[in-house]
Amino acid sequence: MFRIKKLDIFIIKQFGLLFIGTFFICQFVLMMQFLWRYVDDLIGKGLSLEVMAQFLWYMGLMLMPQAFPLAILLSSLIAFGNLGESSELTAIKSAGISLLQAFRSLIVISVLMCFISFYFQNVVGPMANRSFYQLLLGMKQKSPELEIPEGVFYGGIPGSNIYVQKKDLNTGMLYGIMIYRMTSSYEDQAIILADSGMMQSTAEKKHLLLTLYSGVWNENMRSSDVAGTADVPYRRETFATKRILLDFDGDFSLADINDIAGDARAKGLNKILHDLDSIKEFNDSVGWATYKEATQYYFKLPDVSKQLSAKAFKEAQQKSNNFDSIFSRLSKEKQQSAVRNAMGTTQSTITDLDMRATYAKALHRRTRTHEIQAIKKFTLSFTCLIFFFIGAPLGAIIRKGGLGVPVIVSVLVFIIYYILDSTGEKMARDDQWTVWYGMLISTVVLTPLSAFVTYKANNDSVVFNIDLYKQIFMRVLGLRTKRHVFSKEVIIEDPKYQHDAEQLEDINLKIKQYQEHHKLLRWPNPIKVFFHAGDDQEIEHISERLEETIEDLGYTRDKIVLAELDNYPFLATHAHTRPFRQKWLNIITGLVLPVGAFFYFRMLRFRFRLYKDLRHIRLTNERIIPRIIELAKKQNY
Repeated sequence: MFRIKKLDIFIIKQFGLLFIGTFFICQFVLMMQFLWRYVDDLIGKGLSLEVMAQFLWYMGLMLMPQAFPLAILLSSLIAFGNLGESSELTAIKSAGISLLQAFRSLIVISVLMCFISFYFQNVVGPMANRSFYQLLLGMKQKSPELEIPEGVFYGGIPGSNIYVQKKDLNTGMLYGIMIYRMTSSYEDQAIILADSGMMQSTAEKKHLLLTLYSGVWNENMRSSDVAGTADVPYRRETFATKRILLDFDGDFSLADINDIAGDARAKGLNKILHDLDSIKEFNDSVGWATYKEATQYYFKLPDVSKQLSAKAFKEAQQKSNNFDSIFSRLSKEKQQSAVRNAMGTTQSTITDLDMRATYAKALHRRTRTHEIQAIKKFTLSFTCLIFFFIGAPLGAIIRKGGLGVPVIVSVLVFIIYYILDSTGEKMARDDQWTVWYGMLISTVVLTPLSAFVTYKANNDSVVFNIDLYKQIFMRVLGLRTKRHVFSKEVIIEDPKYQHDAEQLEDINLKIKQYQEHHKLLRWPNPIKVFFHAGDDQEIEHISERLEETIEDLGYTRDKIVLAELDNYPFLATHAHTRPFRQKWLNIITGLVLPVGAFFYFRMLRFRFRLYKDLRHIRLTNERIIPRIIELAKKQNY
């Protein structure tokens, strides 16, 4: 029987407070990113606070399903990172409670968040999406004088092209106005120039009242009565003030609202499935009608047959079924006419097929869009659970709280998810991938990742130990840390100074002999490096004796000796002879030329470093040995 324990309450409190904070942070970031797309539609429109509040409210409702997974990822990572950093997670495990048992209360919360996310996408989201775009359409159609850009022609008003050199957003005045009014043809258009003017919408939002100052009106007066004559009537009018009424429907039209309501994003799951059946049935009927029309269509040569007598045409058909024999009996003029007619028919057929293909592509795109939105309602909800099983185990492994490392990890995971999800949705929408494959690719990739991370965290794996990867990185590049020998607070037994001095003198002798027999500055044979065993036992022996001596001298109270001990380098005992200890790995590395070249030059670097280290050890020994001998004499007395 499931019981709520104190540990569950403790973890829920830790997670809940963080989830509330991170949710508002994620929501704010997503809203700012989404708001940036519509900043041109908001600035300078004179919108009231009520309209702006509605705009932000609907936007927030639309983006909440996307903020849920990211907030769960970040809050779970920080919560378990804090528990690990404060050793509370260690105390939980020491009490015999596994990591999955510690997760159980948050797993229930994550599952509930999946259902909440689905509710927002299926009920709240479509309503907010429809209201949002209706409001956005109204804002775009508000104050058209502020929509007109500077320095370019604006064609957003039917029947007119308007050029404005400069505009004042505070007063609404337009300066340097040029208007091209177009009617049925180019011959009778009007050109209006004005120094300044002001544009306002009428009360019913059906027309625009344009008041112009200090301008001129140029217009051709050609009509159907004088069409075809050489002389064109022309009218020029100079005015100080003139008012022009332009047609402009600034209200919502029924077509606009129907387009918004027909968008798959503005529908719930039941509505999508219902409309999807109707859309597929309509697409099938269009395809079947096109197929029947194509099968019943055939080419004829009416012009060719009419140019010949019935007897001649029949003889030509009996002589050969090839149309070339009929075509060759025509005169040159009739052949050219037949070719032109055939080319016109072909071009018309190609144009018709292109239009049908474009229409069919739009129909299938609408089908895929509805399928995408139906699948997305489930995948985005399930992402809440996936992100929990990524964030919580990573927090337990990394054991870093706060907003530093968790934010970096969360951003990386979310970027991977966003790239996979966006790419899959785009490829599915463009019919490059199947809809199921495109919409499930992010889920398919992240689900095994969450299972792997949870398994590693439950088994206390060090696969995500940053220090481990740091050491591997330093070993590959040949980097090393500096030696630090600290004075001991409690010393039970003093070092054996006399023995240590003898050891260091013997090490100097061994180093001298090694340098005489091994030329470290020479280039070794690559065959011996990659295909023969190359353990350097002499260097291993020197390193072992040096470390034993340093460890013994580390118990000294003499600050001079302690300072000198820090000057001893850490010796690499095999990297100067071969890249790896395993023979098979060296062989594979040697066979792959680019990799082998890298490790060969890396080995040369280690040989040169060993040459300098051995010389540095001898110089350090020469400085420290007299001081050790002096301490040995004091120790004997």
